[in-house]
Amino acid sequence: MAVNLVNVESVGKVYGTRALLDGVSLGVSEGDRIGVVGRNGDGKTTLIRMLAKLEEADTGRVTHSGGLRLGVLTQHDALDPSATVRHEVIGDLADHQWAGNAKIRDVLTGLFGGLDLPGFPQGLDTVIGPLSGGERRRVALAKLLIDEPDLLVLDEPTNHLDVEGIAWLAAHLRARRSALVCVTHDRWFLDQVCTRMWDVQRGKVHEYEGGYSDYVFARAERERIAATEEVKRQNLVRKELAWLRRGAPARTSKPRFRVEAANELIKDVPPPRDTSELMKFASARLGKTVFDLEDVTVQAGPKTLLQHLTWQLGPGDRIGLVGVNGAGKTSLLRALAEAARTGGEAQPAAGRIAVGKTVRLAYLSQEVSELDPQLRVLEAVQQVRERVDLGKGREMTAGQLCETFGFGKEKQWTPVGDLSGGERRRLQVLRLLMDEPNVLFLDEPTNDLDIETLTQLEDLLDGWPGSMVVISHDRFFVERTTDRVFALLGDATMRMLPRGIDEYLERRARMGEAAKAAQPARTGASAPVADPAGGAPARSAAQVRAAQKELQRIERQIDRLSGKETGLHERIAEHATDFEKVAVLDAELRALVAEREDLEARWLELADDAE
Repeated sequence: MAVNLVNVESVGKVYGTRALLDGVSLGVSEGDRIGVVGRNGDGKTTLIRMLAKLEEADTGRVTHSGGLRLGVLTQHDALDPSATVRHEVIGDLADHQWAGNAKIRDVLTGLFGGLDLPGFPQGLDTVIGPLSGGERRRVALAKLLIDEPDLLVLDEPTNHLDVEGIAWLAAHLRARRSALVCVTHDRWFLDQVCTRMWDVQRGKVHEYEGGYSDYVFARAERERIAATEEVKRQNLVRKELAWLRRGAPARTSKPRFRVEAANELIKDVPPPRDTSELMKFASARLGKTVFDLEDVTVQAGPKTLLQHLTWQLGPGDRIGLVGVNGAGKTSLLRALAEAARTGGEAQPAAGRIAVGKTVRLAYLSQEVSELDPQLRVLEAVQQVRERVDLGKGREMTAGQLCETFGFGKEKQWTPVGDLSGGERRRLQVLRLLMDEPNVLFLDEPTNDLDIETLTQLEDLLDGWPGSMVVISHDRFFVERTTDRVFALLGDATMRMLPRGIDEYLERRARMGEAAKAAQPARTGASAPVADPAGGAPARSAAQVRAAQKELQRIERQIDRLSGKETGLHERIAEHATDFEKVAVLDAELRALVAEREDLEARWLELADDAE
């Protein structure tokens, strides 16, 4: 029988006139891995702070089992700014002691990319004071994971981690024996790690068995029972459920819910996006050209981030961009944005960026733009526009869009200066969409947004007719909102990944293994560079560039063929009763499919040559 570690009994907490938590009773036992979700401001962080006894409850009580060893990651660390990373993370252990400990090596490699902490100026001996908030947070997390607490309480542990870091952390937490309570908006992470969910809503906490997918199933069923058929049809939870069941079954844990009931619930829910229809809208709004890059070099100061990049962002393209920190994702978007702002006058260090004449770009950067703190929320939105056309005949007033983004009637009259960081981020996204752009650049759009707001944003983007590039470490958001994934692997190139983020993680793992294998050779005399398998010498830079250009040409051809396939499918459906016409169209379709498969085979051959 599992030992109870923490008991929360009839706990209440009031801020001003609002009851954040009202008579909440919960328990955490050995082996529990609990994910906490809910809207910003509904009390998630307050709940886990009281659970950890960092904050007192107004009513009720919280009890810990005797001798409980508790590890807590809060939004603000308590690290000594004058100490070194070595002192905070490893303590007084000698080098041979910690280097011989597999757990310490795993944590340092997983969170920092290597035992020598690449990216930190003096490695383990770097002083903490000058570090950025993200770097300090990784140090605090490493310190917690190297310890052996009975219960880990983590508030947004995936913040400031890249896709690889998040994947490593999920695997690490699954393998640990300690219990876990975690607040995060990263839905993929919740599905990978958690076996129970707490949903904080209006002062109450609803408990669900399973990870995020199971929680969506159960919540959708609860909505089905409580609501009429028409209200159900409009419910966003069902749309997300349809995505989870149809779009990527491999990500979901085994449902503890009746799968038949879930399938019945979504049988009449259409796919999230009508891609061909959106492409038609986008082409009408944008024409043929959006951004064309020819042999472009992107630099940040003296550092070259991307070289000889030939790429095209076309009308209706929905692109996810992933890559190691510092590989140039944000710099690439800034170069494109600057070219658009100046009508093509501003150009990169080398090569050329052609910008379509009808491009109307909106760029959501990682920084929250400052607004007059005296402005009311509704006034800040109405400054941009009174009404907005969201495509496919959907028009909203500023007030309606505010409500969609969680700013109810009363909240719309709140001064901007009184909003939380998450609420300001929501307002920033809202103002961006209100300006009716036809091209969207979203750089880490999920920062500070709760899951419910993310679901609302995904729903709006489903019907948004334009071109979009998303940079995000939230793989659920990337997979949910985009159709193709490109990667910047830190070698000055950009590659399309047919299998998405899973392929990115595999490539990064292979690069890490190749780097390890090459390390002993660095101590010897210089020798011709050979491939990792010990074969022929590596290709010249010119050969690699030629392979990359052909790769990009093939990608454009594959895109065009996919569009033609969609059109043929539609024509076959239109002429379903005309057997002669269908036979002709079917022959065309088979020829297209064969051509596309040949191109994909050639793409796979070239992908290795371009590395």
